[in-house]
Amino acid sequence: MKKYALVIHGGAVTMKPDELSPAEEAAQRKGLAEALQAGWEILHRGGPALDAVEAAVRALEDNEHFNAGRGSGLTQQGEVKMDAAIMDGRTLNAGAVSAVPYVQHPISLARAVMEHSPHVCLAELGALELALEKGLAVKPPSYFLTEKTRQQWLEIVQKEGTQNMHDTVGAVALDQDGNLTVATSTGGIEGQLKGRVGDSPIIGGGTYASNDSCAVSCTGDGEVIMRGALAHEVHALVKHKGLPLAQACQAAIALRDDELKGDKGMIAIDHHGNIALEFNTNLMRRAYRVGTGEPVVAMWKDE
Repeated sequence: MKKYALVIHGGAVTMKPDELSPAEEAAQRKGLAEALQAGWEILHRGGPALDAVEAAVRALEDNEHFNAGRGSGLTQQGEVKMDAAIMDGRTLNAGAVSAVPYVQHPISLARAVMEHSPHVCLAELGALELALEKGLAVKPPSYFLTEKTRQQWLEIVQKEGTQNMHDTVGAVALDQDGNLTVATSTGGIEGQLKGRVGDSPIIGGGTYASNDSCAVSCTGDGEVIMRGALAHEVHALVKHKGLPLAQACQAAIALRDDELKGDKGMIAIDHHGNIALEFNTNLMRRAYRVGTGEPVVAMWKDE
């Protein structure tokens, strides 16, 4: 059987262990395992990597324990505005959406942009109109308002600022035909200003895939990741310098660290089936499965 693999993440952040309750940690581990299974089954059957990463990210978007889709953080105004991107490493086609409201699965909308529009990225109402045109599921604001995000928003309002919470979800895959793909989705930073765009929908910023190198999905401080074009940095180091995948990810995370300080994490897979899960935080929710090997789910740095 040909090589195939799936790697997913649910966000990287620096936090104290006692800030994450045992119940929340268990729920996140379960969510990672379920999302991994959803995408892996497609690859195992010989399906395309595009379908696999979309399925994995959709599962995370449906899970209120992750900052994407239903679990998205609230803006300063108490609204949900989501970003997502998907990229096909075979063709370099890509689709992205930014600041989109109401859409249950922003990653599927990003794929619709890629496959049914002449553009790479659509924002806010333009993206929403495409979702309605294509019959994608939309939900009322109450669907996205969880008790967790409501409490976080109340704390932000009281402190008159933003929180250092910037979780993202993402997936990278290699299918049995040798194609690489990536998908990334996020609710952004809790308390972000209206109109803020993070790194996730920026092709080359937080999301990139090319069959001649690798597929990369980033998480962490979006502004820092954008300024370093970190997903493309990994691609360039693999393609042009010939660095092994994990080493390329480590180098991208360390890139000009004096100027690009912040939480940074990434998952990646190359065309040989090598995988990498690298981060400079003490927590990155992550999972992977290579071929018919055992699935692996981990969260803390020392796992």
